[in-house]
Amino acid sequence: MAKEECITQWNTTEDTSTLRNRKTVSTSQNQSIPSSKDRSSQTPGHLSEDDTQSSNGTSAKFVAGGNVNNESKSRVLLMLVVGLSFSTRLYKITEPPHVCWDETHFGKMGSYYINRTFFFDVHPPLGKMLIGLAGYMTGYDGTFPFVKPGDKYEHHNYWGMRGFCAVLGSSLPVFAYIIVLELSQSHTAAFIAATLLIFDTGCITISQYILLDPILMFFIMAAVLSMVKFKQQRYRSFTASWWFWLILTGVNLAGALGVKFVGLFVILLVGLNTAWDLWILFGDLSLSLVEIAKHFVARVAGLILLPLLLYVTVFAVHFVVLNKSGPGDGFFSSAFQSRLIGNNLHNASMPEYLAYGSTITIKNLRIAGGYLHSHWHLYPEGVGARQQQVTAYLHKDYNNLWLVHRADLNNSRSGTPDLIRHGDIIRLEHKETTRNLHAHIHEAPLTKKHFQVTGYGINGTGDLNDLWQVEVCGGRKGDLVKVLRSKVRFVHRATGCVLYSSGKTLPKWGWEQVEVTCSPYLKETPSSQWNIEDHINPKLPNISLSVLKPHFLEILLESHIVMIRGNSGLKPKDNEMNSKPWHWPINYQGLRFSGVNDTEFRVYLLGNPVVWWMNVITLGLYLIMVAVASVALQRRFSLSQTRIEHSLVLKREGGLLLLGWLLHYAPFFTMGRVLYYHHYFPAMLFSSMLTGITLDVLLKSTDLLLRPPYSSWLQRVGLLVLLFGVLYSFYLFHPLSYGMTGPLAHEPGSTMAGLKWMDTWEF
Repeated sequence: MAKEECITQWNTTEDTSTLRNRKTVSTSQNQSIPSSKDRSSQTPGHLSEDDTQSSNGTSAKFVAGGNVNNESKSRVLLMLVVGLSFSTRLYKITEPPHVCWDETHFGKMGSYYINRTFFFDVHPPLGKMLIGLAGYMTGYDGTFPFVKPGDKYEHHNYWGMRGFCAVLGSSLPVFAYIIVLELSQSHTAAFIAATLLIFDTGCITISQYILLDPILMFFIMAAVLSMVKFKQQRYRSFTASWWFWLILTGVNLAGALGVKFVGLFVILLVGLNTAWDLWILFGDLSLSLVEIAKHFVARVAGLILLPLLLYVTVFAVHFVVLNKSGPGDGFFSSAFQSRLIGNNLHNASMPEYLAYGSTITIKNLRIAGGYLHSHWHLYPEGVGARQQQVTAYLHKDYNNLWLVHRADLNNSRSGTPDLIRHGDIIRLEHKETTRNLHAHIHEAPLTKKHFQVTGYGINGTGDLNDLWQVEVCGGRKGDLVKVLRSKVRFVHRATGCVLYSSGKTLPKWGWEQVEVTCSPYLKETPSSQWNIEDHINPKLPNISLSVLKPHFLEILLESHIVMIRGNSGLKPKDNEMNSKPWHWPINYQGLRFSGVNDTEFRVYLLGNPVVWWMNVITLGLYLIMVAVASVALQRRFSLSQTRIEHSLVLKREGGLLLLGWLLHYAPFFTMGRVLYYHHYFPAMLFSSMLTGITLDVLLKSTDLLLRPPYSSWLQRVGLLVLLFGVLYSFYLFHPLSYGMTGPLAHEPGSTMAGLKWMDTWEF
């Protein structure tokens, strides 16, 4: 009797467990929120799919022991990943002891922060600020000039800036390991993903130098990790851990955007994931509308308002630190320059409103548009009329000065000069040469659809082609022209064209200054807009320019306009290497970081071919496996719970990583700016994590071909072959990252002999 009771009790336990398992599977298939605790809320290593465990009839002691073993396994693997990642990135960090590739730019910008010198860059400031801070904290004094690649660092302390970037780059495989482990609950998938990144020569190279890329990728991966962790807190809403991961996600999003504008891609990824989570919550009828509203407001605060506040704070610090005049002045408006110590407009005083009889300088509002300029030199034969050149000059110069006269030469007045208003017709006389600003229907030197602008006449005498109408942008008839602040256009009275800085550089006969034309296209653009910068008129009272200084929001907006224009202006130049997006996943061509010939220390940015080509193949394999799994689930094939779980991991977690890859790769096909190979590395991180999950599921599917224990043996052999291939290819190609000397790859005796597998590789 006791035996029958024992059997009955055992069967009841088994049935309950079976029902519970069925309920979990059914819920997962419908992708609705389960009533029990979600699988993903378990800590990594608990009840993972790496170990086939059965809770039926298993003692609590055995389960606890299994959990301890998995936790130990997780810690050991994580420590191994950390050790390998940091050792491969910090190895030979000081070599070569000279400037490599874009260290020229970003090392120099770090120096500018240390010296508080204002500069311009097309990227937001956070990355350069952190580089400068790292240099300052490790003893660098900001005196190295960073003139060109190959310059020796000598006694200057550069290792701190390189080391900072290398430490952030070392975190990427660690983040990948944790992200994949959290998504798939598989140590194997996590270790594969981490291994691909640890032994990728491209990731190592790009992490070892003073660049923005490792900083950007650090914040991207940290944002994804925080998002995954936050998602696992779904059943602990509004607890301390829930708020922690939500806020940390927002902080990392601000960091990614604060380094480069491509940080917008990870913001979009997090935004889409958050929108889907809110939609799921909206469908949970157990939640009231008030609770759903709380979730919505919390996410708006943590993922929109907080990142925006931090992003603006970065710029506030940027403007406070860089308060001295520097090489970036000319890219910004005169009003912006007036706040920089050392600029001629800082704490200066001049008349507030433009008047007849004034001596002025006129600055174009496009990036590098320059000051309206003339000199004694004439246009050469065959370039329009052979009259005096009028150009735009990027530097302050005496030849930038112009006198403002009335249109009527005989209409001179004494006493207080009249102020110039919107709609007035004026004549501009070049102070040094006494020739008038003149336009006529001759082709401009470079922009053939525009008219030529010249200096014409002598001592103020000229003709009707010297007359220009003043227009205040957004103004009305009678509005005054305010120094520094008013945007002004000069419309030629005879032809109707507008004074224009094309941004094109003239040949040597034009002293390589910027072309000035008269454009028949009247649309308002920065190229046709000017402002009055210097203003001298002894008959008018002066005011301090501190009154005209822009406030913070104005300089914040202007800095973004200048950065966006600068990015859009990065067009490929003649004979300049311009990489194409389709080149990147297949490792078509790398980048020279250092050295060209056999006498130099050479570093070449190129991904580990086995890793990169495996990632490409796995992308196709993933799509096939997802299609098969979707058909099997849709047709309700008889699948084990483990097989169903694998299919759901592929579809949901793999789909998230595929979306991350697409968002960080596809937009480059639409960009008109110059592109480089290193732009693909953020997308490559997602591709490698997707490879880890895909190959793990593939290896665990060996039981479809063979019965145990042969399927387990095949799984282990496949994993060993995979790891050996990655390690051996790293052994072959590691000189690309750590430096090469001697003969080139195509020459006899080279350490890279036989490894130039593609003709486009240039090592």
